[in-house]
Amino acid sequence: MNIIDTLIPGPKIIEPRLFGDERGFFMETWNAASFAEAGFDMTWVQDNHSHSQKGVLRGLHFQNPGPQGKLVRVARGSVFDVAVDLRRSSENFGKWVGVELSETNKRMFWVPEGFAHGFLTLEDDTDFLYKCTAPFAPQSEHTLAWDDPAVGIEWPVADLDPIISEKDAFGLSLTDVKAFD
Repeated sequence: MNIIDTLIPGPKIIEPRLFGDERGFFMETWNAASFAEAGFDMTWVQDNHSHSQKGVLRGLHFQNPGPQGKLVRVARGSVFDVAVDLRRSSENFGKWVGVELSETNKRMFWVPEGFAHGFLTLEDDTDFLYKCTAPFAPQSEHTLAWDDPAVGIEWPVADLDPIISEKDAFGLSLTDVKAFD
């Protein structure tokens, strides 16, 4: 696999090895030994699958306490996926990194603990899959406002009116969220 660093230390883009022929393709999305050798030595406790239409924006979510690391990918469709550094001790606090994930590019994105995470679907019938290092804990879940000007995420929404949940519509600003030390 090919590991690509992002502008913020922590999040990584992962390009798995793809084996294909006229029948289709095969790729390994997780192998504990291979990932550990590449510096990803974690235990997964939960797998999630989200299905959305074009223009759905989910996030920016995080848990504190009980942060989750997430390995995310798209099985069908495409998304613009974002991680925001919420570690106050980090020189990158409040900065974001985004990557397009699609069924075509087959990329995966590692979002470590201490980051808010969200995505915008770019196609109808998008299937988004992710593995988590900690279980979902609704009492610890928080939402950073997807459109907080202090963060300044450049969402590709020129031709979209994002569809967001009521919970996400009330996301907090960077100065008001329960960030990490």
